[in-house]
Amino acid sequence: MTTLAGLGLVWESAAFAQDLIFDPAPVEACLAEGASDPRQCIGLAAAACMEAIPGGTTTVGMGGCADRELSYWDARLNRAYGALRPHMAQMDTGNAIPGRDLPSAEIALRDMQRAWIGFRDARCAYDAAQYGGGTGANPAFLTCMMQETGEQALALEADLVR
Repeated sequence: MTTLAGLGLVWESAAFAQDLIFDPAPVEACLAEGASDPRQCIGLAAAACMEAIPGGTTTVGMGGCADRELSYWDARLNRAYGALRPHMAQMDTGNAIPGRDLPSAEIALRDMQRAWIGFRDARCAYDAAQYGGGTGANPAFLTCMMQETGEQALALEADLVR
């Protein structure tokens, strides 16, 4: 009987997650308005998602909305990283000096991003661990992932305009 009750909870959670209403408009409006610190725009779409439906502030709702905004920021991060790589490779070519072994900007970008992924994952695991396995661990983890990914996306986007 316990197994069936557990499956019912998973089923309800999955069905509830499909009912979430996510729209990145609050984040995009905040960024378009030129917020003094664009990092304050991170989480606005998740917050609007949670407010949009009854039960949106449950752990399932919070996690689902944070996960959707995380996907939004992850796509932005991947676009920025993809645009920076050829720029850094071109910089390497332009900075090449015969007989000198200069550090590669493209390799430095790759290494930085790999190190950041490890940091993000450890940081967010630490946030989740503070819930001692309770139901708040998943929303804490996803909110951290959203925040860290949003900050990295904004940092890489800023590098594109320098």
